[in-house]
Amino acid sequence: MDRRTRVLVVAIVVSFIAFLDGAVINVALPALAAEFGGGLALQQWAVDAYLLTLGSLILLAGSLSDSFGRLRVIRFGLYGFAATSMLCALAPDGVLFVLARALQGAAGALLVPSSLALIISTFPHAEQGRAIGRWTAWTTAAFLVGPLFGGVLVDLVSWRLVFWINLLPIAVVLIVMRALGRDEPNPYRERIDWTGAALGVAGLGGTVFALIECGRFGWGSPVVLVPLIAGIAALVAFVWWEHRAPQPMLPLSLFGARNFAAGNLATFFIYASFALGPFVMTIFLQETGGFSATLAGLATLPPTVMLVLLGSWFGERSTRWGPRILMTLGPITVAAGYLLTLTVQRELDYWLQFLPGILVAGLGMAMTVAPLTSAILGAVDPARAGIGSAVNNAVARIAGLLAVASIGAIVGAQLDLDGYHRAAIAVAAFLVVGGAISWIGIRNPPLATGASSSELPSTAPAPPHPGGRPSASE
Repeated sequence: MDRRTRVLVVAIVVSFIAFLDGAVINVALPALAAEFGGGLALQQWAVDAYLLTLGSLILLAGSLSDSFGRLRVIRFGLYGFAATSMLCALAPDGVLFVLARALQGAAGALLVPSSLALIISTFPHAEQGRAIGRWTAWTTAAFLVGPLFGGVLVDLVSWRLVFWINLLPIAVVLIVMRALGRDEPNPYRERIDWTGAALGVAGLGGTVFALIECGRFGWGSPVVLVPLIAGIAALVAFVWWEHRAPQPMLPLSLFGARNFAAGNLATFFIYASFALGPFVMTIFLQETGGFSATLAGLATLPPTVMLVLLGSWFGERSTRWGPRILMTLGPITVAAGYLLTLTVQRELDYWLQFLPGILVAGLGMAMTVAPLTSAILGAVDPARAGIGSAVNNAVARIAGLLAVASIGAIVGAQLDLDGYHRAAIAVAAFLVVGGAISWIGIRNPPLATGASSSELPSTAPAPPHPGGRPSASE
């Protein structure tokens, strides 16, 4: 195995680890609530505690990656992820579980931007589009394996085993990384922006707490108002600090590039829907449709299969045609898929009411992910690949964080049939907005149309993930 292949394997497995928990957790939520209590609020926190620290610290992680070396940061992240996965698996109650998930998100923040930056710093520009397409397709396999494997573990053993399984891929990737050696810290590294990191965590934490707990306490309660006001103030202070800090965690100058700014704005709406849609669908199928965790995992599998199979192909098409058309049509296609699921009735018929819609959504997701990543990181200087990747991943995670936190305002206290219909409409609306922003804001790189990947100039695409997901990174 040559060095480039080994780097690609490491980047894929590392991202797979971070994304796996995001894919598995949804099928485990009903079992968690059954054991710990807490209802929809606990289910929201189980997802958002992870996304909160992941989204708010991923920018800091990008800076650490550029300053101290990608391999070094990845190793620290893997050790932390292993330890916090064990804490999640051993949690005796909901409060400690949520705290463990927050720590796990902090460890996960070290993994995704470093893995993408490692690809970008290893592969020449002419090969980056294909490498990123392969990375996107294979890391998305976490969302293929996750719901199905997680559902089997929940049904046959326990939701706790969902977290124990993280230890196996972590051990494998640490072994593979030995042959890559150790990278030296950057002698010209900038000072780490700890103030910005603290303000980001405080701002997102206060805002998310208010969004989740408003259903229980009401908007007029000091329990909600105080964190909300403090969170908004911290976010305003964060922007002010990043504007004046000599070495900011979030270099606002990155947004001077049109594709970077428009791409991240589109990412916010697209990945808000990518987080909200699977969250409500998986819980609805189990709690209202009567599906087991395993069947819910199987039922939501087709879009991920399509993303894995077609993601690399659409990544290559993005190199030839430019990302703009796919970033526009992709989200709108996903929106059409969710609107098709509005045919679902109280007597659930999965094959007629759900499957056609999620197949259309899967096609749209495959069209969207790699071109979106390419457009954004293609606008970033390769020397700043770590922070560029981190910004896009942070936007994707924060979008998902806020979308899941506000689910109570969209569906009400219970995810019943009417609640699912409202959520599907909200998801479709977010996606249409994301597609419109892409059409208006994205510009194809020079020579993108009709060029092969080997013909592209040095400014050609090079990306991060959805987080998150299908993003999502991450």
